[in-house]
Amino acid sequence: MNIRGCVVACLLLTLSGSAFAADTVMPFVADPIGLWLIVFGIGFLIAEAALPNYGVIGLGGIVMFVIGAVILTNADMPVPLMIGLGLISALLLVFLLVRALRTRPRATVSGDAGLIGSVTPVTLLQRGNAYNGWVHLQGEQWQVLSATPLQPGQRVRVVARKGLLLEVAATDAAPTPSGD
Repeated sequence: MNIRGCVVACLLLTLSGSAFAADTVMPFVADPIGLWLIVFGIGFLIAEAALPNYGVIGLGGIVMFVIGAVILTNADMPVPLMIGLGLISALLLVFLLVRALRTRPRATVSGDAGLIGSVTPVTLLQRGNAYNGWVHLQGEQWQVLSATPLQPGQRVRVVARKGLLLEVAATDAAPTPSGD
């Protein structure tokens, strides 16, 4: 359901409030305001599923639903049905909140924060210089510089980045960032 559909549904629910309040339209309901609150609460729960608001609208929907159910307790609606619908609504809201919280930002996996501390094998050495080489890291080829001689296949840890050059140390050596 898109945002336009949610807005249309909410407007229809709002405009239908006067129809529910008319006793001639709903003769089987003892108090049409209770039914209106239940319908509006369900509409808010549907809107909660479509809008990114972390439970604010859903909580209001549950409150309206429960208040409408309390108003209708004088009617012939069974109490277990009201309690069951309220619990199902609350479980739906909790489910939606958990799903929304899982989409929160995670740890940085790119840029300097993602590079520093990464471990990768040396893929190629520069001809005639065992201190310079190349690694494949985060889908890119990087030129590396080490304080100790490197060997192809040796696993190294990134300790610093200077432009397009990564400073590395062997994984068995203690990481020591170089000074500027």
